[in-house]
Amino acid sequence: MEQPRTASQPTDSHVNAFTPPPAHTTRPTLRGSFGMVSSTHWLASAAAQAVLERGGNAFDAAAAGAFVLHVVEPHLNGPGGDLVALVTTDDGPRVLMGQGPAPAGATIEHYRAAGLDLVPGAGALAAVAPGAVDAWLLLLTERGTWELADVLAFAIHYARHGHPAVARVGLTVAAVKDLFTEHWPTSAAQWMPEGRPPADGEVIRNEAYARTLERLVEAGADAGSRTDRIEAAREAFASGFVAAAVEEFAAVPHHHSGGGVHAGVITAADMGAFSASLETPCSITFRGRTVVKTGPWGQGPVLLQTLAILDGFDDARLDPSTELGAHTVLEALKLALADRDAWYGEAAAGDAELLAHLLSPEYAAQRRALITEEASAGEEPGEIPGRTPHRPPRVTPEEFEASHPEPGEASAGEPTVARFGRTRGDTCHLDVVDRDGNMIAATPSGGWLQSSPTIPELGFCLGTRLQMTWLDETSPAALRPGARPRTTLTPTMLLDADGRPEAALGSPGGDQQDQWQLLYLLRTLVGGYSPQQAIDAPMLHTTAMVGSFWPRTVEPYGAVVEDRLGDDVIAGLERRGHRITRAGDWSLGRMCVAGREPDTGVLYAAANPRGAQGYATGR
Repeated sequence: MEQPRTASQPTDSHVNAFTPPPAHTTRPTLRGSFGMVSSTHWLASAAAQAVLERGGNAFDAAAAGAFVLHVVEPHLNGPGGDLVALVTTDDGPRVLMGQGPAPAGATIEHYRAAGLDLVPGAGALAAVAPGAVDAWLLLLTERGTWELADVLAFAIHYARHGHPAVARVGLTVAAVKDLFTEHWPTSAAQWMPEGRPPADGEVIRNEAYARTLERLVEAGADAGSRTDRIEAAREAFASGFVAAAVEEFAAVPHHHSGGGVHAGVITAADMGAFSASLETPCSITFRGRTVVKTGPWGQGPVLLQTLAILDGFDDARLDPSTELGAHTVLEALKLALADRDAWYGEAAAGDAELLAHLLSPEYAAQRRALITEEASAGEEPGEIPGRTPHRPPRVTPEEFEASHPEPGEASAGEPTVARFGRTRGDTCHLDVVDRDGNMIAATPSGGWLQSSPTIPELGFCLGTRLQMTWLDETSPAALRPGARPRTTLTPTMLLDADGRPEAALGSPGGDQQDQWQLLYLLRTLVGGYSPQQAIDAPMLHTTAMVGSFWPRTVEPYGAVVEDRLGDDVIAGLERRGHRITRAGDWSLGRMCVAGREPDTGVLYAAANPRGAQGYATGR
């Protein structure tokens, strides 16, 4: 039996209030003193660990692993996508901001004139300036030690010589194969070279992307210093051959989700105007730890608000494995997510007064008082004096489908999966800690192979994060040129009681990212679970909020649970009014974590077993 780690051993009263952790775990919590990695794909974890073994630091390792993720999880992230990370610096944790903004031509008027009431979920009209590559290169410049050529060598190898595709890649391509063959031929050429989706374990290659990475290295070949070489690569991506290919390809009209044919509005100038940055995060204290997140331009404060609400309850109400605990957690999440949809967005990015109010103990107490013994429908934002909350449309999936009938002759042939937003992908995650205490929690996403047509010269497609904006001028997350969409990417970092970095963690999952991370924190910080025990434990989440992805629907009273939660607990939740969807025994959550035990300095890592894809490694 794996024992809870000493660092998060709570008092006996906390332990007794929680369901005992499982007697056996799917894997051990790894422990050592040299370096630890956890990611959503074993090849990325192995690449990052190899960098540590060869003298690189946590940031070199994370960058190498991340570029591998572009290759081996192309249905979950890509070079045309986004990145949000939390990194340690000499001045404390910082947000590595790799979320590109809306192009200059992305105005509400332009989209309305195209007959749209929502930004599409697939197609270049939903593209923002790609942010992930520039963010990783900035990290290497600011915090790394390795040459770019060495960092990219792992990804170049897998792109050129191939890697065995996980089953989900083929399943994703199969879901959109008609879209590819009938409307996106360049995507069909890359992902269906044999005229069919790749089989589980079939070796796939991406020669074009390998060449793109090599050209980034070549751009700095004559530069005088390591930093200059990396900066030359940033320039080649943002304003050189990559930007030129993006503008030319996006300008060609192509099929979008919803049935329309549109050209993108992104240009080389939009790419050149973007630069990744290191920003100040926000945080609260919970059970002796400082929990660090992004600001309200993303959804990061959702986790902080939820923890603040739950902190006023007895420990017995914080156990997600019981009926009372699961109900309480779901209701607290609904309140925080309602505030997300009402108040978060680029307009809130510099609003210190708003953030202070949302994270204040007084506001948390007001929200906590709204939780009853019965399930709420969700989407009830809090009141803030002198401010009017944005209330996005509350459209159920059934209502959306009824109002968007089958496409007519002009867009015939579009498969239902493309029409109703299931062309969107998921996300990746990567955590690294090294023996010097450097730590990073990174969540790359977007640029999924099914996002928009593949740009053949580059070997990747554009991301579609702009679908998270509203065509409503009153929204804090409204579509505005130069404004970042309110991303769902939300890694977490914990600091111990002395302010030292303790853990880097995160999960894919869109609107579920902070929800699944919440369960992990409650089980480790309150329940005394070890990292692997907490990751293995049954997961759940609410769907009673407006979705962040096209078609932006809501499921009032909705909750999704793993069957391992138990028939009695699930029946109890249903009696309370939750509309439960059973998701199977092992289907929710893709948590990763790497950290350092405060009392001993021992490093540790754990990874999600679901899907048999994520792995931790280290020594």
